[in-house]
Formats: sequence, C-alpha cells, structure tokens
Amino acid sequence: MSDKDRWLLPEGIEEILPAEAFRLEALRRRLLDLFFSCGYELVMPPMIEFLESLLTGTGRDMDLQTFKLTDQLSGRMMGVRADMTPQAARIDAHYLKRDFPARLCYVGTVLHTRPDEFAGSRELLQVGAELFGHPGPQSDIEIVGLLLAALQVAGLREVHMDLGHVGVFRQLATAAGLDAGVEGALFDALQRKSRPEIDALLGQCDIAAAAKQALAVLVDLNGDDGVLARARAQLSGTPAPVGQALDTLQSVAASIRREYPDVPVYFDLAELRGYRYYTGVVFSAFIPRHGYAVAQGGRYDGIGRAFGRARAATGFSADLRLLAKLAPAAAAAHGGILAPFPDADALRERISSLRAAGERVVVHLPGGDVGAAAHGCDRELVERDGAWTVIPVGQS
Repeated sequence: MSDKDRWLLPEGIEEILPAEAFRLEALRRRLLDLFFSCGYELVMPPMIEFLESLLTGTGRDMDLQTFKLTDQLSGRMMGVRADMTPQAARIDAHYLKRDFPARLCYVGTVLHTRPDEFAGSRELLQVGAELFGHPGPQSDIEIVGLLLAALQVAGLREVHMDLGHVGVFRQLATAAGLDAGVEGALFDALQRKSRPEIDALLGQCDIAAAAKQALAVLVDLNGDDGVLARARAQLSGTPAPVGQALDTLQSVAASIRREYPDVPVYFDLAELRGYRYYTGVVFSAFIPRHGYAVAQGGRYDGIGRAFGRARAATGFSADLRLLAKLAPAAAAAHGGILAPFPDADALRERISSLRAAGERVVVHLPGGDVGAAAHGCDRELVERDGAWTVIPVGQS
C-alpha cells in the first residue's frame, strides 16, 4: 500500500465521525434506559473468545460470518463475535444460573466476514435484549413489544411486523418422516417460494398424500389476518403442536394490535429464517423504502444446553448504526459556550459552574483565531462589569 492510501479502511469497515458518534451515543443511552425501565440488565460479553463457545447452536451461517484466528497462548481457535446472542445465553446458563426468568440486554460491536446486504457494513453496533427461562407466549409478546418500543425510541415510523413460526414446518417435516437431505432441500425451496421445485421434491417423496399437501400449502400461507384462519383449515389433522404454534402467532399479533394499533402485521408460515437456530416464533420489523429488516428475532429454546442448562429463550437484535441512519434527522445540536482560557479563579469557577449545570463549555486556547462557530458554539463567555456573562455570539 502506498503512503497516499494508508488512510483507507477495509471494505465494509467505517469510522464514526463526531456528529454521528454523538447521535449514536445519545440513541444508545435512550435504548438502554428503555431496557432498564423494563427490567433488562446490561451485560458486556468479550469481543473475542474460543470458537466452540462462540458458535454454539448458531448454525453454518454464523460460522461463515465469523472471523477466526489462533490463540497464541493456548493454540486453540478463537473467533471475533459476529452475534452477541449466544454470548448472552452463555452468561445466563453458566454464570447467572437463575431459577426464574432472566432479562439481559447488550450493546457492542460485532464483525462479519461479509456484509448482510449489498454495500452494507461488516462492522455492526449490535443492540438487543434477551429473555431466558420462560417458555410461554407471554415472553414472546413481551420481547416483540419491547422491540416495537425500541423502534419508537429510535424515531422510526411506519413500522410493520412480519411474523412466522418455524415450529410449523418442523412439526410437519417430522410427522412426514422426511430425511435430512429432503428436509433441507424443501427448506431452501420454501425460502425462495419456488412452487415448481416444492412440488417436484414432494412428488419424489414416499410419504402420505395428506403430509405432502400440508407441506405444499405453506408456500401460500402468507398475508394478513386471513392467513391464520386458512392455516387452521388447511392444516387440520396435523400434529397438535402445529395448532399450538398458530395459537402463539395469534396471541402475539393480538398483543401488537392492542399496544400498537398503527403497526400492520403480516404472517408468513414459509418464513424459516434461522431455521436451524430458532425453535418457535420468528419476527422481523420493516419500514418503507428499506428492503431489509431493521430488527429481527425469535424464540431459540435450548441454546444454553451446551453451557450446562437448557433454558427457554427469546429475544431480538438490531444494528444501532442502521437505526440512527434511518431515523428522521435529529434537531440541531444545542451548541455551546466559547470561553477564554481560564487564567483567573473567577473565570475557572464560572466555567465549572456552567459545566455542572449541564452546559457545554469550550475553552479557546491562546494562539488561534478560530471563531465560536468552528467549535460548535452559539454563545460566548465575556466579562462585563466585573462578572463573567454568557451572551449570544456576535453581541459582545
């Protein structure tokens, strides 16, 4: 690399400059205050840890997204975290060991080997909340409600929610006796909503006609409220957990409509994002004119088994930088006060008192003629009649 290119950063890696950094920090504080008000405790997992712990229960997708390196002390493989959810699960299972529901939240940098979207970032500032130890739909309802509250705090408008449940497909595949290869191929076809491929795969399977029909209709079970009614009719006679999954979706949707009546709800029973990771309800939040989810999550029971305790778990996460980018432009900063260099006790005391009152006071260092505006100040501290007084810029 030539000297003139030494300032360049790797593709998908960006620096955060002062104005954006201030916005991000302000949003981080507001979100953590929200989580705290709902009983969520902040955890700070390490950026890097042994690979087998970091990737527990996450599946192949997260393995491909994780940067790997060798620990020079132990010789073991380590990974730079690409997701903080498994780390929160480890903390709950191995360190906290509570016999009652635990609510945890986090904010921290995660690193991906590839961007999640075209021209996207590989370095995300992940913010999220997880609820461990409660298997019922009430915890799913709480997490979805907390997600929507977080998006409100972030200033996002016109949010709509997509709801799915991986348990429907999993139960139908198990009841049909599909082998792993066929199940995986059918999963891929459902994600692409490829009706011809789905029909071809099921046509090659030696399973009951009713089982084929139940699996085939999933691709069409997406849309508004009518989806659940159609699903109950078309999936009647299937295993009881299928009906229970539909009941959970109905409960979550009813809660959204009650607490957030302006948020449209969309159902998709072929939405199997994170199929090998999630175990129940999955959800994504979208806003107009942005083609990717702004936040997502779901139920992932049992992930703590590898750490000694298999706990029910549900949660969500988002990229703080994306939330700040998509939010309406913030109001202009409150500015500040430009003060002379404090070479007298009275001036030092005045500056200290202003800062203690919450004011931003910038000291003008001798030897420069940069004005107040360059320092982001809209007022200045001047001496009048023996007292240090704050006045608007230009009125001295």
